[in-house]
Formats: sequence, C-alpha cells, structure tokens
Amino acid sequence: MVTIKEIAGECGVSVATVSNVINGRANVGVETRKKVLEAVRQKGYRPDYVARGLRKKKTNIIGIIAEDISQFTTPAIMEGAMAYCEEKKYRTMIQNLRLYARWGESWFDNESAYRSVVTAVMQEMLSIRVDGLLYIAGHARNIRYFSDAMPIPTVMAYAYTRSAHTPAVVIDDELAACEMTRYLISMGHRRIGILGGRENNIHTRTRLRGYQRALFEENILYNPGWVRYGDWEENSGYQLAGSLVKEGVTAIFCMNDQMAGGMYRYFEERAIRVGEDISVVGFDNHDLAKFCSPGLTTMEIPLAEIGSEAAAILLERLESDEENLPKGVLERSIPCRLIERESVKRITV
Repeated sequence: MVTIKEIAGECGVSVATVSNVINGRANVGVETRKKVLEAVRQKGYRPDYVARGLRKKKTNIIGIIAEDISQFTTPAIMEGAMAYCEEKKYRTMIQNLRLYARWGESWFDNESAYRSVVTAVMQEMLSIRVDGLLYIAGHARNIRYFSDAMPIPTVMAYAYTRSAHTPAVVIDDELAACEMTRYLISMGHRRIGILGGRENNIHTRTRLRGYQRALFEENILYNPGWVRYGDWEENSGYQLAGSLVKEGVTAIFCMNDQMAGGMYRYFEERAIRVGEDISVVGFDNHDLAKFCSPGLTTMEIPLAEIGSEAAAILLERLESDEENLPKGVLERSIPCRLIERESVKRITV
C-alpha cells in the first residue's frame, strides 16, 4: 500500500505538503500541486481513512445498514442517503443484513435471530470508527434494538424507534391513504372497498385510518364489510377481488400495487374492465403500475427523499452541539404523491 511518505519522497516535498494537497488546502503552489496529484494518480495512492479517523477522532464515514437490499424500497432510499452524504463530503460504507434472503418473513418475530445478525454488523461498523449510522428498514415497524442510547449518532429510515436517541424518517401513510380515498370520492365513488396487507402491519393500520378519516370527512358511513386483508402479494389481490365485487363496491383501494396487479388478473379473466366496469387504485408506484393496462393510479412513495432526509438529520446531529439538537422523540413524516393514470372511472351518483 502506497504511503503519503513515499509520495512526498517521489515529489521531493514534505509530508505536510502532500497532506495539504490531498486535503484540498490552498497553501500549495500550482506546479507543486500538479506534481503531487500526478504522483498520487500514477501510484494509486488511497488515504487510510481508518488511521486518519483514529488521529482526528472523525473518519467522515457514514455506515449504512440495510435489512435487505432486495426489498424494492431499499435501493432508492440508499441512493438518496448516499447522494446527500457525497454532496456533504462524507463517504459511505454499506452492510446488507439479508434478513429476507436468510429467513423470508419468519424473522419478524424472532428477536434472537435478528439480534445475532445486526449486533455483529454493528460491532464491525463501530470497529472501523464510522461517525454515524443510518439504518434502512424493509418495512415500517417499531424496532426495539435502537431504543437505548447508541454509542454514535444513529437515524432510522422507513421504520420507527419511539426513542429520543434515534430519530426516524417515515412516510405519512395516513395522509396518503386519506388523499387517495378523497380522490376516489371526487371521482363520484362512495362504495369504496379497501384491500390491506396483513392486519397487524403498521402500514395497513395507518392507511386504514386514513381511509376512514376521508370517509368521515365526506359524511360517508364506514362499512367494515368493504375491508379485506391480504399479504401484500399479487395472489391475495387475485383471491380477494371477487368478494369485494360481491359487496357492490364501485372502486377498490389496494394498499400496494402488487395486490392491485392480482386484481387486474382476476378481472381480465372474467372480462371485467378496470377503469370502466370497476375502478382500482394502488400504492407504491412500483414499476408494474405504469405497465398495467390501463395504467394504475397509485401513490408514489418518495423513497430517495426519505434517504436524503435521514442523512441530513444524521449529519446535523454529527455537526451540531448536543444542546442545540431537538429534544424528545423525533419522527419526520414525508408526504406521498398521487400518480393519476387510467384505472379510475368518473361516475355520477
């Protein structure tokens, strides 16, 4: 590994001069700077960030821990966080826990299995002296692991901690569901069915509250018979579409696009036209939404913004005095955006 001392010897300058050039300080002549940068390029010199961090007690490295990068929400959140860190001159180091790849969904209630993986990764991040941690969850839930004071600043993305020590950035599920339901009402629908994910899931519960709130505000009686619960997968949309149609609903709000896709398949097999005979909307703005025929009206989750906002909060905590930071539990909700396509028919009552 090429050292800064070797670069200095190659160029006939002091180690301090090379350090000034590498760190972008202005007190070096133009020709000397060019010579040093050329030697750095030719010899492939890379700073030892860990050693630098030990000296300065700051590495300018942010650790990013993802529960599983195979989750469709994770890459965009990660990209938003990395882009923000890069803009602010912080490097990032990524660890993928692969929780879904290891155990499917069985790990949700297996605290010991979860801790066996996350604790090892946490120890590794701390050993290389990252300045702060950004944790990206695969889905919204309360994560107890980060409830206590962490040894370094930590921020959660896409889940909750309910901890004053660990801020969280989430989406405003309730508002988004309320806005989607209002949209269907504005299109003339008053018999609106809803297909949730698993009944005990935070996304399901908060989106159902938003649906109920919109009905209440528009003086429409909430009918629990128009509510079904699936498992977020396409097949549950296929299996439950018929029972909602039998209830006489004119529109169905699916809490994710995959279940909406299952409904599309059910209706196509029975020559029921989405956007004409029945209206369907989704949630996520997953890639499949734009390729459905007709295009699926849905809610877009601002994933990159969640990542950049989480990174901004983390860097603020790194660069501010503790007494100037907000007190109490900090949860920042990011609003979603309605994407209107062709899957909803305007009707007159």
